[in-house]
Amino acid sequence: MHNPAAETASVSAAASLQPLLQVDRVSLQYRSATAVVQATHEVSFDVHPADRFVLLGPSGCGKSSLLKSVAGFLPPAGGEIRLDGQVVHQPGPDRIVVFQEFDQLPPWKTVLQNVMFPLLASRTLGKREAAERARHYLEKVGLARFADAYPHTLSGGMKARVAIARALAMQPKMLLMDEPFAALDALTRRKMQEELLALWDEVRFTLLFVTHSIEEALVVGNRILLLSPHPGRVRAEINSHQYDLSSLGGVGFQQTAQRIHRLLFDEGGETGAASAAAPVINFSDVRFSY
Repeated sequence: MHNPAAETASVSAAASLQPLLQVDRVSLQYRSATAVVQATHEVSFDVHPADRFVLLGPSGCGKSSLLKSVAGFLPPAGGEIRLDGQVVHQPGPDRIVVFQEFDQLPPWKTVLQNVMFPLLASRTLGKREAAERARHYLEKVGLARFADAYPHTLSGGMKARVAIARALAMQPKMLLMDEPFAALDALTRRKMQEELLALWDEVRFTLLFVTHSIEEALVVGNRILLLSPHPGRVRAEINSHQYDLSSLGGVGFQQTAQRIHRLLFDEGGETGAASAAAPVINFSDVRFSY
């Protein structure tokens, strides 16, 4: 017997399994007057709703270029990027980028005005509604009492939180973060990682995060794409949901970090006494690309 309710539930469940972002064999190039530089070669990956997906690799592997391409700033030389099934051709408010440099906050605007600015510039909300939403997200990042402060009075970590609040206030389909904590000192960086995870736990946004730090990738991500040295190719994909900040310093965490380093830089085989140690990664959670 036909059951419309069951059919609707089945369709909804299938839809929830569909990737939000599909990067399909994307090759990226930079052209100068004298040469063409290949940044990535046929990179493919999917990002699902509420994923914390990390692009990890050494400097020059094209991870930031991939993020810029997803943002719509850098068109692929080959392949295709689709968001919600639609091909990405240009930037849009459904993808908001948080860059490494926090001087992106206009210094003549207060914290509140900085968070409101993209909402007003894009005509997403009127002034009153924009102020309400901005205050809401400043509250979430713990900066409500600094709403009237100016950027030059804030620490690096506080500027980072303003940038995150500004991005989330747009309620994008994806938050794109390009090594956002790289310029911070070690203690502030760890605090920002902790706050980002707490914020994700509350809001459940979809995150595409770029880093060259193996430890940060394991802490921040639930899935990690490993990219080879230049030009960037997919080396492997790892599920890392079992790690968080409490895992730092643990034997399993450090062994996994060492194994990822070997995967990234292709440092020979797994032989000798080191490979005889307890398992580092459950290889059912790793997908290799050759």
